[in-house]
Order: sequence, then C-alpha cells, then structure tokens
Amino acid sequence: MSNENLEGKRWWIAVGAIIMQLCLGTVYAWSVFKKPIMTAHGWGETATQVTFMICIGVIGLAAAFGGTLVDKKGPRYVGTVGGILFGIGTLLAGLADQMGSIWLLYLGFGLVAGLGNGFGYITPIATLIRWFPDKRGLVTGLAVMGFGAGAFFMGIIAPKMIISLGVANTFYIWGAIFLVAVTAAAQLYKNPPKGWLPRGFVPKTSAGGVQVTESYTFDEAVKTPQWWMLWSMLFLNITAGLGLLSQLSPMAQDVIKRVSTDISAKDLAVAGGTILAIASIFNGLGRLFWAWTSDAVGRKMVFVIMFASQAILYVALPQIGNQILFTVVACYLLACYGGGFATMPAFAADSFGPANIGKVYGMMLTAWGCAGIVGPLVFAQIKSIAVYVAAVLLVLGFLLAISFKKPRGKE
Repeated sequence: MSNENLEGKRWWIAVGAIIMQLCLGTVYAWSVFKKPIMTAHGWGETATQVTFMICIGVIGLAAAFGGTLVDKKGPRYVGTVGGILFGIGTLLAGLADQMGSIWLLYLGFGLVAGLGNGFGYITPIATLIRWFPDKRGLVTGLAVMGFGAGAFFMGIIAPKMIISLGVANTFYIWGAIFLVAVTAAAQLYKNPPKGWLPRGFVPKTSAGGVQVTESYTFDEAVKTPQWWMLWSMLFLNITAGLGLLSQLSPMAQDVIKRVSTDISAKDLAVAGGTILAIASIFNGLGRLFWAWTSDAVGRKMVFVIMFASQAILYVALPQIGNQILFTVVACYLLACYGGGFATMPAFAADSFGPANIGKVYGMMLTAWGCAGIVGPLVFAQIKSIAVYVAAVLLVLGFLLAISFKKPRGKE
C-alpha cells in the first residue's frame, strides 16, 4: 500500500478508536444507575458500589493483559473480543436487575463488561501510538477523549430511559448497541507495516546519537524506577478522580438540595445526571486539551500542573454550596482526571519507546485497576473526609512529577 493510502488509513483508525471509546466510556456514568438500583432492591451503598469497583479493577487488569495480546495477536482480534464481552456484560446487568440478583450484577457489569472494556480500551491506544509517532499526544488525546465523553451521552439519556423504561430495559438497549458498535469499530484496526513512518517525519535523536524512539522491552522497562514512578502518578491521579466520579451525581444532588429544598426526587435525579453529563464533557475535552498541551510543554509539566491545581480544589470542594460553582470545579477536576489518561501513553512511549508499548503501557494500567478499588471505596466509606484524602494523594503525585527524569538511552 502506498504511503498516501497509509496516511489516510491511519485517520480512519483514529475515527474507529473514537467510536469505540465513546461506547466504552459510558461505564463512567455508573452513578446514574446506582440510586435507582439501590431503591428498587434495597441494596446498601457499599454493596452496590462494589459493582463499579469490580468493573474498574477488572478494566485495569484486562487492559494490562490486553496490551500483551495486542502485541502478539494484533489489535483487530483483541478489539473484537472486547466488544463482544462488553456488550454481553451490559446485557447481563439488565438481567441482574430484572432478577434482583446483586451477584449476577457483579458478574455481568463487574467482571464480564470490565474484561471487555479493558481489552477494548488498550487496543486503540497501542495501535494509534504506532501509527502517529509525529502526533502522539494529540492522537491519544483524541482517542481517550471519546472514553471521557461517553459518560456525557449516558448521563443525559440514561436517567430519562430509566424513568420511562426501567433499569433492566435501559441496560438491554445499551448492551445491544455496544455489541454492534464496538465490534464494528474494531474491524478498522491494523498495525502499520514494520518500519513505516509518516511522510516527512524524522525521529528525534538524543545528544549521544541514540534514537529517542529506541524501545525497551517490558522486562527492561519495569526494572527502571521511572516505570514505577509513572505507575504511581497514574494511580494517584486516577484514585482521586474515580472517587469523585463514583459519587458525583449524589454529591451534586446534595448541593442542589441545600438551595432547592422543594425539588422533587425525579427532578433531583435528572439534575444530578445533568451535572454528571456536563462534567463528563470536560472529562473528554480535558483528555484532548492536556494531551495536546503536553506536545508543546512536555508530559512532565502537564502532570505537575494537574496535580497541584487539583489538590487545592479538592480541599475547597466541601465549602462550595453554589450549584454553578460546584459544576465548574467538577468539570475542571474531571478534565485533569481525563488528562492523566490521555497524557500517560505518550509519556510512557517517550520514556520507553513505541515498539512494545502495548505491554509497557498496558501493564501500567494495573494502576487503574488498583485505583478503581481504592478511590470509590474511600469515597463510599469515609465521605466526610474523602476529598481531603484525595488532596493528600495528589500532593504525593505532585512530588513524584517534579522529581521525574527520563531513563537514559539503552546501552
């Protein structure tokens, strides 16, 4: 295939990546489903929240394993498996609600959908990094912007569907959509020919003449302190963001109730879902903005800024009693949360090279799995001080970011 055709093909792969990530990102709208499920079945806060914790934990582990599969089996295979599992898992969530079985909910939305989501998530990232060495930050930002924005559509549409159709039917409809859309998008994926580079692109070299794109194997990368520093930075950023995201709709409803005591439960649920949806737009836009910014100012500087600003705002969050101000702060915090996901793949590729990025970055996403348990659990169990715990974690992330130095070129 000519270079011109390959130039066009890589942008079609980017389109498929955005479609896939839009579907997968709907998992972040879990808080819209949580209250109706608790009300219908009498399940407790923590017991219901375990579903989301399992899902996010499994996503991180599946992304790690999926990254290895992408390197071995190719992106189309892994993306297709991810789409099938994510669709089936969402359908099982509908059946769990219909049967009133929390264990089936754990299995369906937690385990099966989580596996599919993780396989699907890592596939376009690992693929696009290889197709776009000239625009790493921008293109990974575009892809994972879709993941952040997926909750926007679910936050807007799902509350009305739940009210009119019920939780089970809402899950059934979305499960069918995911089954078709995610697997279809995966058919666009393919790795570039070995040694291919975009027209006019020349990889940079270090002062010693070693190409910056010279790649570490996973075994080599994981032995460096830098790999563990990046893992920790990702874990800390995700823990704070996921904790907030898991409780955002209920937190927004609490703020609204302070100023609108006569609002109905139905209107309150829709208002909470709307704030979640608005903030989710910035979860998506923040991924594009921070990743694009990192191409200009560097990945390290982006994380320094995000960690410092978030720590300050988490401390201020409990004092906010105004609905508009709460929404603005939530939008910025989710923009930084998403920005960490968008910037880290390029950060890892810059540090360790793109050849084995599926496994090198995929295994780094075990931080997502760990954070998926810690963040939501902290915000569910110790609500009164959870935001302060998040602020402390972000300060630790800030200290790691300012001390990070890239590993030296391989001998």
